Amino acid sequence: MPPTTDATIRLAGVADLEAIRAIYNYYVERSTCTYQLEPDTEQDRLAWFQQRTAAHPVTVAEWGQEVLGWASLSPWKPRGGYARSVEASVYIRHDCHRLGLGRALALDLIERAKAAGHHTILGGACTTQTASLALQESLGFVRVAHLREVGYKFGRWLDVVYTQLILTPEG
Repeated sequence: MPPTTDATIRLAGVADLEAIRAIYNYYVERSTCTYQLEPDTEQDRLAWFQQRTAAHPVTVAEWGQEVLGWASLSPWKPRGGYARSVEASVYIRHDCHRLGLGRALALDLIERAKAAGHHTILGGACTTQTASLALQESLGFVRVAHLREVGYKFGRWLDVVYTQLILTPEG
C-alpha cells in the first residue's frame, strides 16, 4: 500500500462511482459507521452524484489507477439559512486503513469548504467509531452533541456524536 504522499486527491467523476459505491456498501453491510441498512444501487449512487455542486464536491484518494477512499461535503440542512454549513463524510477502503488517507481526504475537504465560502463543517460518527472521532478531533473539530439511541443497526440502539469545525470566525 502507498504512503499518503503517493496518493492523489482529486475531484471524483462518474467513472469513480463504482469504486465509491463498493467502498460505501462494504460498510453498509458490516459497520456502524453508516446507519444505512441497504446497499446502494448503481442508480442510487448516480442520483447522489448528480446532486453534487462545486460547493458540495466529492473527492477520491487514488493511487495508480485505484480509488482507495472518497470524501464529500453535503448540505447540512435544506433551508437557506444553513447554506454555509456542510457535513463532511470520509470513507476509506477497508483494507487501506492507517495509511493517512482519511486525514489527507479530510484536510482536503476543509480547504475545499473554505474555498467555497462555507462557515462551518459538521462531522458525525457512531460512538463505536472511535478512530473516526479521534481523527475529527485531531483536525480541530470539537464535540458539540451526543445523541443517544438515535440509530438502530445490527440489533442494537446506537449513539451519535457530532463534531464541528468553525472555518470563519465571523459572518
